Amino acid sequence: MMRPEAFFTMFGIRILLLVCCIFPAAAQTVMPLYPDKIPNAIHGPDEETNKDQVIRKVSKPTLTVFLPPAADANGAAVIVCPGGGYGVLLMEWEGYRIAKELNKSGIAAIILKYRLPDEKIMTDKSIGPLQDAQQAIKTVRERAKEWKIDPAKIGIIGFSAGGHLAATAGTHYDSTFISNPEKTSLRPDFMILVYPVISLLDKIGHKGSSSNLLGASPTAEKVKYFSNELQVKKTTPPTYLTHAGDDTVVPVFNSIKFYEALHANGVAADMHIYSKGEHGYPKTPDLNEWFGRCLLWMKTNRFLP
Repeated sequence: MMRPEAFFTMFGIRILLLVCCIFPAAAQTVMPLYPDKIPNAIHGPDEETNKDQVIRKVSKPTLTVFLPPAADANGAAVIVCPGGGYGVLLMEWEGYRIAKELNKSGIAAIILKYRLPDEKIMTDKSIGPLQDAQQAIKTVRERAKEWKIDPAKIGIIGFSAGGHLAATAGTHYDSTFISNPEKTSLRPDFMILVYPVISLLDKIGHKGSSSNLLGASPTAEKVKYFSNELQVKKTTPPTYLTHAGDDTVVPVFNSIKFYEALHANGVAADMHIYSKGEHGYPKTPDLNEWFGRCLLWMKTNRFLP
């Protein structure tokens, strides 16, 4: 016979699991990124896999919308681009975890599950993720009233290769790769780039991200186009950068070069480099440390009250 204390322990665990299952569902809405046909897509079977929130072979992009309680909402919104070298998406570490932190500060969070470049599912795999980022910005801006978002305070945060995607959206917003009949602005109002891939040049670029996005032998023109430190202009959005000096996966010079380009063009930018942190900030700095600096920057630049 089961002892009473064991019964109540098991009962408590079941209740906890039930609560954990119910509340995330109440806090978020998952929606297809495109209401109709996905642009630049080749029809085929859906081969997406999800193991421990590491997602592969994304062919059907989505938005997961986390809205803060109405009483806490301040009107700011951030589109979240998880990283993974354009080969996978780290949805928990660089997606859900970040969305929940944004909500704690009254910020709407919209996680972009973007297509991972693949010739099997795209006519031109180099522009697939950028199309999805542009569509995400367009969707959030067009639904700003419904979601109680200030259309002038819509930013984008990206991690590693997701940082490359966010930076690409911020430097290429005036080249439209999606249907946009309303001519909705595709420019993010600000960018937060966390240990980002910026360059695809041989010296400092991340070879895995470059190969996945552009292929094994891209043209020099294509490499230059997607090396975002070379694409900064005076209208590039204000940017916060954070990186670790001991990052051996994506060298810190990616952030440094982007900061230099922003500064040279008179774009408001902050950068914080940690001496230790490695790629992905697995142990240090902790979330409160680096994310707190992001929030301070947002307040300083009036994206938060």
